[in-house]
Amino acid sequence: MSAAVLSADTSHQELDRLAELAEDVIRRARTAGASAAEVAASIDSGLNVNVRLGEVETVEHTRDRGFGLTVYFGQRKGTASTADLHPASIQATIDQACAIARFTEADPAAGLADPARMATRFPDLDLWHPWQVDTAEAIALGQQIEAAGRAHAGITNSDGAAVQAGQTLSVYANSHGFVGRERATRHALSLSLIAGEGDGMQRDYWYDSVRDADDFMSAQALGDKAAQRTLARLNSRSLGTRQCPVLFVPELARGLIGHLVSAVSGGALYRRASFLLDHAGKRVMPEWMNIVERPFLPRGMGSGAFDAEGVATTDSALVENGVLARYILGSYSARKLGLESTGNAGGIHNLLVEPGQDDFDALLDRMGTGLVVTEVMGQGVSTLTGDYSRGAAGFWVENGQIAFPVEEITIAANLRDMFAGIVAIGNDVDRRAQILTGSILLDRMTVGGQ
Repeated sequence: MSAAVLSADTSHQELDRLAELAEDVIRRARTAGASAAEVAASIDSGLNVNVRLGEVETVEHTRDRGFGLTVYFGQRKGTASTADLHPASIQATIDQACAIARFTEADPAAGLADPARMATRFPDLDLWHPWQVDTAEAIALGQQIEAAGRAHAGITNSDGAAVQAGQTLSVYANSHGFVGRERATRHALSLSLIAGEGDGMQRDYWYDSVRDADDFMSAQALGDKAAQRTLARLNSRSLGTRQCPVLFVPELARGLIGHLVSAVSGGALYRRASFLLDHAGKRVMPEWMNIVERPFLPRGMGSGAFDAEGVATTDSALVENGVLARYILGSYSARKLGLESTGNAGGIHNLLVEPGQDDFDALLDRMGTGLVVTEVMGQGVSTLTGDYSRGAAGFWVENGQIAFPVEEITIAANLRDMFAGIVAIGNDVDRRAQILTGSILLDRMTVGGQ
């Protein structure tokens, strides 16, 4: 087993040590005058291997520690952190956090989450699957993946294959007496390839990300997928400016839902920097659409029994029959808005966009003529106004069939219109991230090219 990978036998002991340290630091902070305190501590470990053209480029063993303390003197807040768990470093962290708090302005919204909201149920979410792969095995796997991709006629070069085994142990504790322990693994395989020569050169990739290495797609399948995607981009052309239906593939469709998340998250709302300000209870999507948060999905990439403040997570609708059911709030943003935490301090926990019946081919047929987007570039998205304009690449579709690849185009609209104009959600759900969605078909966007 790699020295970088903790065994399942020691993970509970490591968590116990982190929890004991966190509770001790909270006691010491209270002794130093803090009225409340909270600690987040973690240990990340892993193995990362990169292979290119059959040769090893990098091998990295990691073991990183993090320890953050936040103290409150009434409603004055101080935060300090360290990556060194030596007693002197921990004491310095306590001293720094307390010193900062004593000299900051009071913030009426500052403080720990409501003690009545602390999680009390901690089900096994099947997130812990250490991958006992050693360096030689990881290198061999990377070579197999790359060889599978390079074997395809037309592939001319490689940007390399990566194999990553990772795991995290974390503890959150606060002066309410809450101590939450989490352990999770996440492993990944990826391959990036190049096809063609000169000005006609194209690059694409594929990856897989899982909790349990037994769930990986095969090395052959991943290499084939990366090669097929790369070869499909050869002989790309641009398009004339037009308006047409647009189909976002799942890995990009989740980005659209991510823009919704950003617009209804507390920070954007209390700063009044969201185009969906004051939209709770209003229709923002078609009436058949539902988006639900599912924190307890086994092996889910966002699964967890509590948020970053210890607040219990719950199954909860975000969009119900097209209506925005709630915002996404931690305790601080909730207080700023005069609302209650939704258990989302630190982010969302498996946001599931309810899929439709159509697979990808059926969505192409439904679209008829339009654009499939497989890549977006640039940062042209405004949470304040909802304006959306990004570089893109993908495929032009005619009569429900892919006609040719396209590049050097832009796609533009307003997110408000994009959300309202969703025509269908595919059943090709991508489960590699915290937002789980299939392809999303929009009625129209402006496509700019030549």
